[in-house]
Amino acid sequence: MRVGSGIKLRHLQAFLEIARLRSLTEAANSLNVTQPAISKTLKELETLLGVGLMERGRAGVALTAEGEIFRHYAGLSVAALGEGIDGIEQVRMGSDRLLRVGALPSVAASIVPIAAGHYLERGRGATLDIVTGPNGLLLDQLRTGALHVVIGRLGQPDAMTGLSFQQLYSEQVVLAVRPGHPLLGDPDLARLPAFPVLYPNRAAAIRPLVERLMVANGIGRLPKRIETVSNAFGRSFTRATDAVWIISNGVVANDLAEGQLAALAVDTRLTLGPVGISTRAAETHTPDLLLFMSAMREAVAQRGLS
Repeated sequence: MRVGSGIKLRHLQAFLEIARLRSLTEAANSLNVTQPAISKTLKELETLLGVGLMERGRAGVALTAEGEIFRHYAGLSVAALGEGIDGIEQVRMGSDRLLRVGALPSVAASIVPIAAGHYLERGRGATLDIVTGPNGLLLDQLRTGALHVVIGRLGQPDAMTGLSFQQLYSEQVVLAVRPGHPLLGDPDLARLPAFPVLYPNRAAAIRPLVERLMVANGIGRLPKRIETVSNAFGRSFTRATDAVWIISNGVVANDLAEGQLAALAVDTRLTLGPVGISTRAAETHTPDLLLFMSAMREAVAQRGLS
């Protein structure tokens, strides 16, 4: 029997998710399986290939040299399968083309709706399939071909391997609260630990920037911290309590403009970072993608961002 035969899609999906997150526990949570189950799946894959793909250590999981090579080809395989499934679905639904767009929640709530409107006005593009999620996950799906383009933050250097980035504008976080919040009259960050704080979780692109902001202001433990990337929960909880929601400005821009939420008058320039368009570096842009990228630039200009 040829080495490697018997490999199934679940093996590739588990391996790619572990490689992305560098953690068996986090990968298991992401795929909604148990850690023993994902460990077993990885072991099966290594047995089928006859090599070790990962090394476990205190700092997490690291790819072996063979693992790095296999990650490249596993990603291409999953991408090709996804393209095939999409092609069948488009034929079944009678649709000619599909443009898969990944968007960070901050841009999905602010810029992407405007861009989608401009895109549809032209009436010549593919059907848009827009999904949201953590920046790292979206970039990984872009790399493997599950997405055609990602609108979000510039990723860390290792996350941008094989990808190109075109900046659209810069964005920083805000500390959003309900109208009438006690901190609005005295926005002293030293008082932050006394309040519930909605904090970006480890998968969030802004997490390192927020941590830098906390260190710069001498803020250590936040005893009432809740980690979440749920905009629906964040918006509802903040409006109903004395919570402070640390979130990208784009997520709450409309809430702030309409007076549903208010921003604390604190300096968050440390969290300023580029937001833009990520695509696969080795691929020629299709007319549909070029049309959508143009619509994104129009939306940014319309909002007066830079």
